[in-house]
Amino acid sequence: MARYTGPSCRLCRRENMELFLKGERCYTDKCAIKRRNYPPGQHGQGRSKTSDYGVQLREKQKVRRIYGILEKQFRAYFQEADRMKGVTGENLLSLLERRLDNVIYRLGFASSRTESRQLVRHGHFTINGRKVNIPSIQLKVGDVIELREKSRKIVAVTDSLEAVVRRGVPQWVELDRDAFKGLIKTLPVREDVTTPIQEQLIVELYSK
Repeated sequence: MARYTGPSCRLCRRENMELFLKGERCYTDKCAIKRRNYPPGQHGQGRSKTSDYGVQLREKQKVRRIYGILEKQFRAYFQEADRMKGVTGENLLSLLERRLDNVIYRLGFASSRTESRQLVRHGHFTINGRKVNIPSIQLKVGDVIELREKSRKIVAVTDSLEAVVRRGVPQWVELDRDAFKGLIKTLPVREDVTTPIQEQLIVELYSK
């Protein structure tokens, strides 16, 4: 499976905002944005004005990096969102939010989407009682996500669940911390995505 293996903090600096790619580190003074709040590279502090196309491209790259998706898969999500009824941009965000790795992150079982993806790949979760290992599975209303019994002593998971109070759990999911279980109550809507995203720019970019 293709994936990005470079430095995560470089991506945050390139997008000029905290993407929370490294979990708890992003909340400390070690965060790269707090220490070097300018784009990476030799000419990072002297970049010229960005064109309209550049603004659209940066927005698409930012969303891709937030959810940890490569270009081919991201374009497939956009095409699916475009075929769905409703607003294309909002459909796109809903599809991204309903990925299994994102839901696990939102529920607080992992401190970052990268960590949640690894947990899924290693078979630590079940959906409606069935073991899964595909991070991109699309969840639907009523699905129950549960951490397997043998995985409940993983230190990273317990630490993340203790810290979930600071990050908060979205209204469209429900977390039962004692049972290590989560439930999809409703489909996510635009208001549930609190990350500053201008999805219309992505629609304009792919509509050229």
